[in-house]
Amino acid sequence: MPDWAAARAAMMLDPTVTNLNTGSFGPLPRVVRDRVTELRDHLAAEPMDFLLRRQPAELWRARQRLSDYLHISPTRLVFATNVSAAVNLVAASLKLPAGGEILMTDHEYGAMVWCWERAARRLGLTLRTFPLPTNTENPAEIVEAAMRAMTHRTRVLFFSHVLSPTGLILPAKELCAEARCRGILSVIDGAHAPAFMPLNVKDVGADFYAANAHKWLLAPTGTGFLYFGPGMEDRLEPFHISWGWHTTAKYLDEPDEFGSTPRIRRLEFEGTRDCCPWMSVPEAIDFQAALGPEAIHQRMRELASIARPLFGWLSLATPQALSGALTAFELPSGTDPVKLRKALWDARTEINVIERPDRLLFRISTHFYNTEVELRRLADLLPGMIERSLA
Repeated sequence: MPDWAAARAAMMLDPTVTNLNTGSFGPLPRVVRDRVTELRDHLAAEPMDFLLRRQPAELWRARQRLSDYLHISPTRLVFATNVSAAVNLVAASLKLPAGGEILMTDHEYGAMVWCWERAARRLGLTLRTFPLPTNTENPAEIVEAAMRAMTHRTRVLFFSHVLSPTGLILPAKELCAEARCRGILSVIDGAHAPAFMPLNVKDVGADFYAANAHKWLLAPTGTGFLYFGPGMEDRLEPFHISWGWHTTAKYLDEPDEFGSTPRIRRLEFEGTRDCCPWMSVPEAIDFQAALGPEAIHQRMRELASIARPLFGWLSLATPQALSGALTAFELPSGTDPVKLRKALWDARTEINVIERPDRLLFRISTHFYNTEVELRRLADLLPGMIERSLA
């Protein structure tokens, strides 16, 4: 097994803060910080040399490495700033007949709900949610709930691979298969999935899969991507028209001189921008590969299993059979989230307090760099914090 203390020492962590919130943003390994800084130093010192001569090869290297990691073709991977930008690219591009609906679960990320609200308005569709059985230990119940919700009017099924509020892992492959046999497009928000769990995006079978690399994979902030599946190549339109909009290339999916392909460049290139975070992804992959992905996942699950009984006096909101390294608990009624967040930060603890329409959740992220000592310290402090936060 890896030396977890040494692995923690290899991270850029504020020693005065207990960081239990990788689910929002991942801190950087030092080697990743060093890599992105070295790239930016070159960009700052000689931008023309960097952008014209160095960037193309580095960008293709990053695209190839991330594609291999996700088990997809690099010709189907579009880099993006984050998962929100990637999902917006899909939602703003689709052309669908009016009169149908966009279907999503009732646990989607708020900004993405707004994204699909706009798409529905543009397309003359309705937006409908269906309730997830979030306390089930049986993935078949989730699939059955989605099947009951799908109708002849459903044009798009949108769902999160890992629910942000609770960390519940949805049976993505089965949901996509059910959508496909009904002629429904599947779009997945995989924000948490890379490095959170073993992930074969091609095997999932989504028409579109968007995710972040700056959460659990620990790549620099500003690193996301979009995968488009077979048959989806011509359904996307770029946000910005720039170089790449017109091309004389005969083969749109052959590597070009820009570190992309003519098809990808059309979608990805927005003019001058800092692509250094994207080009640092290989170092993030290598860092965790050296520790061993399975060892990391085992460590994450081990810490989550320690957290459950420590906070067992709160109602568990994450079913154990369908969970990973995000564990949520329901806070007592009357807890003031603003006061609780302040109390947590006053204790130099970074953690997520999530306001749902029906309840208030306390979500713990346990990556390999966290420790049992950190969890026990929080468990000792939390009851008093909650008591002082009750309205």
